[in-house]
Amino acid sequence: MVLRLKARLRALPPNVRGALWMLMAAAVWATNDVIVKAIGRTIDPTQIAFFRCFFGALTVIPFLLASSGALALRTRRFGGHVGRSVMGYLAMVFSWYSVVHLPLADAAALAFSRPLFMVVLAVLFLHEVVRWRRWTATAIGFLGVLIMARPGLGEINLGLVAAITGAFFVAVVNVLIKSLAMTERPVTILFYFGVLSSLMALGPALWVWRTPAPLEFALLVFIGVAGALGQYLTIRAFRIAEATAVDPFDYARLLYAALFGFLLFAELPDAFTLIGAAIIVGSTWYIARRGAAVQREARLATPAQSATTAPGSKPGELP
Repeated sequence: MVLRLKARLRALPPNVRGALWMLMAAAVWATNDVIVKAIGRTIDPTQIAFFRCFFGALTVIPFLLASSGALALRTRRFGGHVGRSVMGYLAMVFSWYSVVHLPLADAAALAFSRPLFMVVLAVLFLHEVVRWRRWTATAIGFLGVLIMARPGLGEINLGLVAAITGAFFVAVVNVLIKSLAMTERPVTILFYFGVLSSLMALGPALWVWRTPAPLEFALLVFIGVAGALGQYLTIRAFRIAEATAVDPFDYARLLYAALFGFLLFAELPDAFTLIGAAIIVGSTWYIARRGAAVQREARLATPAQSATTAPGSKPGELP
């Protein structure tokens, strides 16, 4: 039966298989948030982050041994791994604080604002060229964030501030990973993140430590494993299919979050959440589509450029 299922999956078009992987990844991330919200009432997010990092590192070890063992530990960019670990840890703490103190749909929608920060960071640190269309979409996306934040309509909600801050740190992490991936193996990046973030998360976790009950401990283990599983499913989706084909399916997290929030926590999104989330999703979707179009144009232009390259010269040099 399993073999038949695998055969049927392989017979599907790559983009369809990629969409299925992404839908499963979205379900894993949404389930993870549900568990964080449930146990976050009694266990501090900093302690949850420690267990996520620690058990995530243990999950990566078998893959490390299966690839190239100790060779995968070699790196010339240890400082880059440290920076990625610091930013990743802060992203987890802020994001999970928002999950605990906001409705799940609100936290999920604001988490999708990270591509907006990515545009700004890519220009500042990766020196990417962004034209007026993506800048306009980015500005509109931040308008959606402001609508959800409701400035001037009451006291400042720390959960909203934490969600936006967490999205910013996730964007920083994505920029750092993009830089590290140019020279480092994926398993190397995951391993150093697991080890370094566990070490830096231990101190804050001990400060607020509360010994978890057996069920809570099992859920904390699940959070660590699910974090690694969600990354694996997402990577599989992007390896099989085109990014523009599967990326929209990641927005299923919003549907899962709204459904879980209603069924498990009696949460109903208000008008500000619905309008702001729609603007954020629309703008980030456009940014992704436009970015892919720019990459296609660059690839199509490459053969023409290489055709004019003189023998013995490097691409990009004048003959």
